Amino acid sequence: MTDLPNTPLAWVNGSDAPEKSAIDLGFMALTDCASVVVAATQGFAQPYGLTLNLKRQSSWAGLRDKLVSGELDAAHSLYGLIYAVHLGIGGTNPCDMAVLMGLNQNGQSINLSRELQNLKVTSPETLDRHVHQSRARLTFAQTFPTGTHAMWLYYWLASQGIHPLQDVDSVVVPPPQMVAHLQAGRIDGFCVGEPWSASAVQQDQGFTLATSQAIWPDHPEKVLGCTRAFVEQYPNTARVLVMAILEASRFIEQSPENRRSTAQLLSAADYLNAPLDCIEPRLLGDYADGLGNRWQDPHALRFHHHGAVNLPYLSDGMWFMTQFRRWGLLREDPDYLGVARHVQQLELYREAATALGIAAWGQDMRSSQLIDGKVWDGSEPAAYARSFRLHAMNGTPPLVAQR
Repeated sequence: MTDLPNTPLAWVNGSDAPEKSAIDLGFMALTDCASVVVAATQGFAQPYGLTLNLKRQSSWAGLRDKLVSGELDAAHSLYGLIYAVHLGIGGTNPCDMAVLMGLNQNGQSINLSRELQNLKVTSPETLDRHVHQSRARLTFAQTFPTGTHAMWLYYWLASQGIHPLQDVDSVVVPPPQMVAHLQAGRIDGFCVGEPWSASAVQQDQGFTLATSQAIWPDHPEKVLGCTRAFVEQYPNTARVLVMAILEASRFIEQSPENRRSTAQLLSAADYLNAPLDCIEPRLLGDYADGLGNRWQDPHALRFHHHGAVNLPYLSDGMWFMTQFRRWGLLREDPDYLGVARHVQQLELYREAATALGIAAWGQDMRSSQLIDGKVWDGSEPAAYARSFRLHAMNGTPPLVAQR
């Protein structure tokens, strides 16, 4: 495409008008669905001739199934969910999938129970000792077997010397149910997105031991995902959908007031159905861990950051595949770069960003250092997957209890 229109109406009136005027857009009750909700409710899609019908989902498995069946056109989705479906792991047949853009970075947390606090298990070191010395086996919850929360939980535990598949048990719990499971004593800890970690602290049902941004500063998190068939059948619709959500992402970060109004919007029953005081502080980077510590997090939840959040970097998608390989979800190395190039819709994203005057970021890869000191830059992914002391590459894929 050459002459990109500069106004929304040019998209509506010209040959680049969306093929579908209304799409069904799935989301989960998490703070990081913010840009999707803002785009749909605050008038960001209508100028492009698009209506976004929000569809709240009760579980990631349900969202996955509706994406694949076409009941949902696109969705606020876990990065790892899209890649698992594409690769045919995690309880589904392979289906060509697409990542249209990144929706956010950072903003997830690992919480432990008050029972563990009473046992003075309040640090990585004391948790390590407890796991290896206690006869009682701990159970941790995450939100989806191949999702980001499973990968953050596994990575963090392993970085502390705890094998996530051998030393502890792992179960799947939908995000809004985490606090209730913790309160009932069914789990000893969890990894989940906000506002549910903050909610556990507010209700005195647990404390935050680690944030995901402490594991990987500015890590990839949720994406705008869909099937590859949707992109191929409705390329203009996909493009203007990205444009609308990009504009909403930019709006949220334009001022603290916009973040506060976004928190207010999200607290409504139709979206998160959670108290404002569980949503707003951490959306603003104001953290309290329930142990008496409070801080302003320099890597709090980000939605745009001049477009750096939204570019679907090839290396981000590849990282999740290295972890699938590390933990035995993939028995063999995939074509890491080839798969990422197929899934990540870089060209479409860059067309949308350029039309809005947002930096399209020429690099396809980025480099980051994680909590264990390892650097991930997208190079030599197979060697990277094999470089970890703790792994599950020689056994059968782990069985994760479903709830």
